[in-house]
Amino acid sequence: MKRVLAISGGIGGAKLALGLQHVLPAQALTVVVNTGDDFEHLGLAISPDVDTTLYTLGGLANTELGWGRAAESWNFMAEMERWGGETWFRLGDKDLALHIERTRRLGAGESPASITEHFAQRLGLATRVLPMTNDRVRTRIGTNEGVLDFQHYFVRRRCEPVVSGISYDGAAEARPVECVAELQGRDLQAVVICPSNPWLSIDPILAIPGWRTALQRTQAPVVAVSPLIAGQAVKGPTAKIMRELGLDVTAMIIAGHYADVIDGFVLDQADAHLAAQIDVPVHVTRTLMLTFEDKERLAREVLDFARSLRPVAVGSGA
Repeated sequence: MKRVLAISGGIGGAKLALGLQHVLPAQALTVVVNTGDDFEHLGLAISPDVDTTLYTLGGLANTELGWGRAAESWNFMAEMERWGGETWFRLGDKDLALHIERTRRLGAGESPASITEHFAQRLGLATRVLPMTNDRVRTRIGTNEGVLDFQHYFVRRRCEPVVSGISYDGAAEARPVECVAELQGRDLQAVVICPSNPWLSIDPILAIPGWRTALQRTQAPVVAVSPLIAGQAVKGPTAKIMRELGLDVTAMIIAGHYADVIDGFVLDQADAHLAAQIDVPVHVTRTLMLTFEDKERLAREVLDFARSLRPVAVGSGA
């Protein structure tokens, strides 16, 4: 069976992963998810990007908020506020159960990968969902207010501090989750870097030496999808961070950021004029995923583009 590996952060990446899940044969897709955003809160192990991916692929995502569970209730948070507890990171009642179970199983010695795979199975997913590593990696944001843990920058401070640098504590010593071996397998037909924030969602993965090296050595085509449309991010602080780091806010800069690992780049049609300035083959299309049909269409186009880069049968099941 021909396989595809997707590398993803949270909301934007999960949308494309959902499209890939629906256009590929059952069990053909593996999604490796950023865990640099993970943190401990109220005594619980929280893994936001992993959970967003699980909820999205399992049809449980809250599409109105863009995070958490659909049809959620908030009794727990109301009671936390009553007793003066921390409420800046909101945990819905249904969502809370997942964090409690993860924390319990980690305490019993299970690995994050084993727990995540079990959760995916409980949702009935044929897609394999895995954290980028079983080791502890934490994204830290250097700002004009000092160094902030990722969730304190992203949620508590709502991305307001000015960013001066980003680091990934523990990444240099971390080992990739075992599916990295798939990158050298002959049945791997494509690697898709989903349209997630390069610095906050994808770089924590690439900062683990084993992942970057494996991507550089794989014989499968590696294709990245731009998270920018006409110099703006669909959601999140990508454009803001680029400006604050002194970078031009263009998809061309993102293509260059991935230059050592990609074979092709998918560009939104609003940025078609940049294609000639990008040093790898480019596919221009509509990358905005507002509907389920958008997700499926973009997934098919990404896979067709990957097939054009190497003479392999991507997504055909052949």
